[in-house]
Amino acid sequence: MKTPLILSILWLCSLSAMSQPAYNPTDPVAMVNPLMGTQSKPSLSTGNTYPAIALPWGMNFWMPQTGKMGDGWSYTYQSDKIRGFKQTHQPSPWINDYGQFSVLPMTGSIKIGEEERASWFSHKAEIAQPHYYKVYLADYDVTTEIAPTERAAQFRFTFPKTDSAYVLVDAFDKGSYVKIIPSENKIIGYTTKNSGGVPANFKNYFVLQFDKAFEFKSVFHGKTLAKDTLEIKTGHAGAVIGFKTKKGEKVGMKVASSFISPQQAQLNLDREVGKDSFDHTMEQGRKIWNKELSRIQVEGENIDQIRTFYSCLYRVLLFPRKFYEYDADNKIVHYSPYNGEVRPGYMFTDNGFWDTFRAVFPYFTLMYPTLNGQIMQGLANAYDESGYLPEWASPGHRDCMIGSNSASLIADSYVKGIRGYDIEKLYEAVIKSTENAGPVSSVGRFGHEYYNDLGYVPYDVKINENAARTLEYAYADFCISQLAKELNKPQAEIDLYLKRSQNYKNLFDPETKWMRGKNQNGQFQKPFNPYKWGDAFTEGNSMHYTWSVFQDIDGLVNLMGGRDAFVQKLDTVFSSPPIFEDSYYGFPIHEIREMQIMNMGQYAHGNQPIQHMIYLYNYAGAPQKTQYWLREVMNRMYQPTPDGYCGDEDNGQTSAWYVFSSLGFYPVTPGTTQYVLGSPLFKKATLTLENGKKFVVESPSTSKTNKYIREVSMNGKKQSRTYIDHQDIMKGGKLKIDLQEQPNSGWGTKPEDTPFSMSK
Repeated sequence: MKTPLILSILWLCSLSAMSQPAYNPTDPVAMVNPLMGTQSKPSLSTGNTYPAIALPWGMNFWMPQTGKMGDGWSYTYQSDKIRGFKQTHQPSPWINDYGQFSVLPMTGSIKIGEEERASWFSHKAEIAQPHYYKVYLADYDVTTEIAPTERAAQFRFTFPKTDSAYVLVDAFDKGSYVKIIPSENKIIGYTTKNSGGVPANFKNYFVLQFDKAFEFKSVFHGKTLAKDTLEIKTGHAGAVIGFKTKKGEKVGMKVASSFISPQQAQLNLDREVGKDSFDHTMEQGRKIWNKELSRIQVEGENIDQIRTFYSCLYRVLLFPRKFYEYDADNKIVHYSPYNGEVRPGYMFTDNGFWDTFRAVFPYFTLMYPTLNGQIMQGLANAYDESGYLPEWASPGHRDCMIGSNSASLIADSYVKGIRGYDIEKLYEAVIKSTENAGPVSSVGRFGHEYYNDLGYVPYDVKINENAARTLEYAYADFCISQLAKELNKPQAEIDLYLKRSQNYKNLFDPETKWMRGKNQNGQFQKPFNPYKWGDAFTEGNSMHYTWSVFQDIDGLVNLMGGRDAFVQKLDTVFSSPPIFEDSYYGFPIHEIREMQIMNMGQYAHGNQPIQHMIYLYNYAGAPQKTQYWLREVMNRMYQPTPDGYCGDEDNGQTSAWYVFSSLGFYPVTPGTTQYVLGSPLFKKATLTLENGKKFVVESPSTSKTNKYIREVSMNGKKQSRTYIDHQDIMKGGKLKIDLQEQPNSGWGTKPEDTPFSMSK
């Protein structure tokens, strides 16, 4: 009997409702979509993410691998085959992976090559949650489930009835080792595959423990089984074990790894999963994620905004990863990715501070001061072990991006009262960075001799992205000056960095009123095109980087001729057509394409340099424009879907922008204690702080149309200031932001209402 059309429609609707659960404040992990941003490719990013099956800041992540071995796009939503389930440490497809190996269950004949063994799958038979992953491998009639811990994981394979059930372990190429130990139902080994930033002795040691005896066992090299051989060390090693299974039989596998030793890998396995059941590990993971996600509870009527919020918050809590372990005496130790030694203390990695100084680390200073202090300890250890602070570590120094933005992290931490680390050592480290270039051009300051002498990095001395470097160094110098004040350094030292923090003025062109490259002779470079990407700037153009004066927006307002002229210049970013000049790259890089297709003129939210720009209207008496454009970006450029971002997510930064902005405030200038106000999405958001206090943001009238501030009060006291202070939040209390449908030119428009600027 055929199902009537109306019943079919109701059935489909019920499936849709099942796939989008109602919001339960005690279970926010159910709102997270780890597939958000995975529909990406090198030429166009909608996040460049992968489903990280992991615990917050975990040392190891797991993921289904759809891409080729060594491909940074390891999982893409548009793929239809899975090659394996990979332990990954990848922070970005552009940085790629290290310490990676994979496992894959199969039935029938043994297929070793990744193309041959890849199985068809469907997202309709896939469940992706932060603490749990499940997928059906159609070619093998096998279901795989994963539940992670910080350094270990549990797998559960559900097999059909067969005499030929197998699990393949691929230790990857570039040098690997495996050994099968049948008496213990165990496989051990190591992988050395990496993408740089590792010492010569780098290895990721792994151990896999099965709950079923092996009936078949063989190692392989390349694509060839080495029959009757249980141990192999070669360029590309792996192992296959097999057994007979009944229909629906579940085979368990526990796995852990270590960057220190095989013994430490076993210790990590015993300590983190031991004799626990798969379901226990999965539920523990759910509890851990819910504990962290529940630190902020949001209330509203738009379920997609709630799903987007928690999906973004999940991304904020993934990096930097804990690159440390607990030894036999339960002491914190780490393998140094800088000198190859095992050292005591904390180490964190997989982070590009060029991206994350803006909002990720300010989020940690607000919500995770203890963790932030541990990260500072890790930075001091990195300095001890390499002689420099990291700027893009994965796991050691990588030559990526520019600036010396570690100064921002350190100053922001100390200025906001976080202690428990050697601040004098970190101060020594940031000063060293101002006078030296490091082992790669992203570490220390490339071009420091010009910058310190002339007040800018010249355009014509063969130092790329010179204007961007100048602007970022000037902001870092501001952060150093603030730290120097807190540490009671000599006034002459404080004044030196305060003076250098004004170096942004050296690149401001009074004719075009844009930032512009300048030659060594003091003349601006010609020809000048504000639409030209790269060259003097980093992954952007002058229209993006002109606003990178975090420390002194009031000074920039004055350079542009006053508040009205400044607002008009901001407006130009949105009103200009999305044209571009890409000759520096020779083709439109993906950041260019992402700006072009978003239909917001020259505003390029898909990359970090301009993400604070919308808040700058607050500094010039036009906060209603901040409120308007924030809503446009939040509503148009974020969705809890595979194409949910408008560019690279980048270690939580693009997500942290949404988290802060949806709450109604944003840290425009890390290194100060102020947050600039915007337009909250949620009727109520409750932040549970580490000190036990609760800070509540209420906006009962917020809606799609009500986005303009009518009135603001802090703990019942009305305020016209367009900012709030960190200490006000840490004391707990209530920020109430009443919104209305029409712009309010009477709130927050006076000069005294504006946030911090050096020139104010």
